[in-house]
Amino acid sequence: MSKTVEFYFDLGSPATYLAYTQLPKICEQTDSQLVYVPILLGGVFKATGNASPATVPAKGRYMFIDLDRYAKRYGVPLKINPHFPINTLVLMRAVTGMQMRHPERFAAFVDCLFKALWIEGRNLNDPATVGAVLSENGFDPEEILALSAEEDVKSALKDTTEKAVQRGVFGAPSMFVGEQLFFGQDRLDFVIEALS
Repeated sequence: MSKTVEFYFDLGSPATYLAYTQLPKICEQTDSQLVYVPILLGGVFKATGNASPATVPAKGRYMFIDLDRYAKRYGVPLKINPHFPINTLVLMRAVTGMQMRHPERFAAFVDCLFKALWIEGRNLNDPATVGAVLSENGFDPEEILALSAEEDVKSALKDTTEKAVQRGVFGAPSMFVGEQLFFGQDRLDFVIEALS
């Protein structure tokens, strides 16, 4: 495997969820490696002066219609979360902690959270709901909460977010093939071209 896709992601983005459903298949087809880089989208927005398209009402309405079109094209389920936007600070710290401490369970962890947010439409702003989702998927909520509070985990997420901004990331999903940045799940065709 000579090619790599670095996938900068935050669970709170529906477009990132769609990219997440497609990238493993793309990497398999192009004999490439997928590298997950958790970032805090709120931190990226703050550092770059960007904001979610959902903050512009007409654009937000259009965005959700367009994401639904892509979900149908990809053949994947998507439910726009009625609790959107989700504050993902603790969630992304937990994702970072799982990647650092339990890489063997990282994929299952990320998968259950994306599913809860963008298939089941659950309110992951609510700690009790997060706890229920984790328990249902075989994770100990108290262990995960403790992991997300560890100082080196918090520092690691802050570091990856700052480095993402330094590389030119202004939103999620962002993907790098070498030094080429591709933003948005609607740019996956360019990712495929860069890998081919």
